Amino acid sequence: MIGFQKLRFLLPLVPLLCGAQDLKEFEKRVTEFTLANGMHFIILERHEAPVVSFHTYVNAGAVDDPEGKTGLAHMFEHMAFKGTETIGTKNWPEEKKAMAAIEEVYDRLEQERRKRSHADAKKVTALEAEVKAAIEKADSYVVPNLYPTIIEENGGVGLNAFTALDSTEFFYSLPANRIELWFLLESERFLHPVFREFYKERDVVAEERRMRVDSDPQGKLLEELNAAAFEAHPYRRPPAGWASDIQSLRVRDAEQFFKTYYVPGNITIAIVGDVDPKQVRGFAEKYFERLVRGPLPPLVHTAEPAQDGPRQVQVESPAQPFEVVAYKRPDQYDQDDPVFDVISSILAGGRTGIIYKEMVRDKQIAVAAGAEADLPGSKYPNLFVFYAFPSLGHTVSENQTMLDGIIAQFESRKVDAEALARVKTKTRAGLIRRLDSNADLAQLLTEYYGAYGDWRKLFTSLDDIDKVTADDVQRVARRYFVSNARTVAFDFQPASSGQAAEPRQPGEKR
Repeated sequence: MIGFQKLRFLLPLVPLLCGAQDLKEFEKRVTEFTLANGMHFIILERHEAPVVSFHTYVNAGAVDDPEGKTGLAHMFEHMAFKGTETIGTKNWPEEKKAMAAIEEVYDRLEQERRKRSHADAKKVTALEAEVKAAIEKADSYVVPNLYPTIIEENGGVGLNAFTALDSTEFFYSLPANRIELWFLLESERFLHPVFREFYKERDVVAEERRMRVDSDPQGKLLEELNAAAFEAHPYRRPPAGWASDIQSLRVRDAEQFFKTYYVPGNITIAIVGDVDPKQVRGFAEKYFERLVRGPLPPLVHTAEPAQDGPRQVQVESPAQPFEVVAYKRPDQYDQDDPVFDVISSILAGGRTGIIYKEMVRDKQIAVAAGAEADLPGSKYPNLFVFYAFPSLGHTVSENQTMLDGIIAQFESRKVDAEALARVKTKTRAGLIRRLDSNADLAQLLTEYYGAYGDWRKLFTSLDDIDKVTADDVQRVARRYFVSNARTVAFDFQPASSGQAAEPRQPGEKR
């Protein structure tokens, strides 16, 4: 049950989701401005508690990694809280010299390695030792974790960041009387990025890849799925980066990426909580107008060619078998985007979803099954994904047969009015739950502005959902859930385990 205090807070928000007139009421609490250098701010006043949440949205992610340098966007997540020229160092002038020395030795090492079969093995070993020593010297000037420590000592909570295919985002919350500290810290790391402990963090990123992909059957399968489903578009590349690319990333690569994508006009910041908009604007101008305007980064021009036949990926693993079935779909700007969200909710909306009820609850051939409306990203044409984990004694073939049957039946019969209404209500309720959190709302405001150029899409998207009809659902399902536009990926146990999967070939009729 919802407690009284939370209910008292949520009830005033419900009308905000019910129409254009109420959106105008919400707008009264929003202050929005763009600095002269192009950086955009969205300020929302909420004075219920003396806390403020900050969310920085950079409109660049793993999809923007240069070819051969995947994992570069992810590196900035790890660089974000390493400090500045004055925070996190015992002696910045000397640390800067030591960091430059690393690059000089690394250049000589790479030059020798380029000789490949003619490289002098002893010289390579000696240079590797020299690089290691140079890194250790630079690290000797570092005050570890001082940047996050300052934030925590001033009451900061929720300090984190993440790299997605389409964006990189940084966030935390502070007491309302510490907001100028955020402006100082956040602006300094954009004004003077130091790339401190770069090679140490490069190893951390590589280890994350090993844990989340190479040693994780699900991560490995999804990586294989994307690589098979996308032939040309960068969505085929893993957000974590390819292992060999990560190990070859250099500071100069990071500096170039920063100059290209971390320009003020490519950054949106939301500040939600107990704030005075006039004061916030003053701080924004004082601290962030120091950043120099730069040209907006290039768009991704590579378009995925039409898929002309079904594809299949198989990954052998001792882990529990599972499968993923992905269908090509348009991007988030397509007029049918809300229809895909409705379809996802009808088919896989928790325990009321058709897939769960039929495959998990009733037939019990799967321990888990569901769908995702847009993977791996949504800014560009992407995938509508179904997944299933067979229960003991069942195979991915059985799961695929039943899943295909559910989809075929879904296409043949229109969804009833009650189910459609229930989905729309759940969607609205889901947004209300997120509005309970300053941090969640700050994230939503930046993401909708970054994606659509207007945070109001957060609310008007509910109107788009309300307009979806049963005819729309059937039309979109029939148009996009077709075998020629799908990729099937499955993980199966070796035959010796007694539970090997024997899926149909992708060309067979579903």
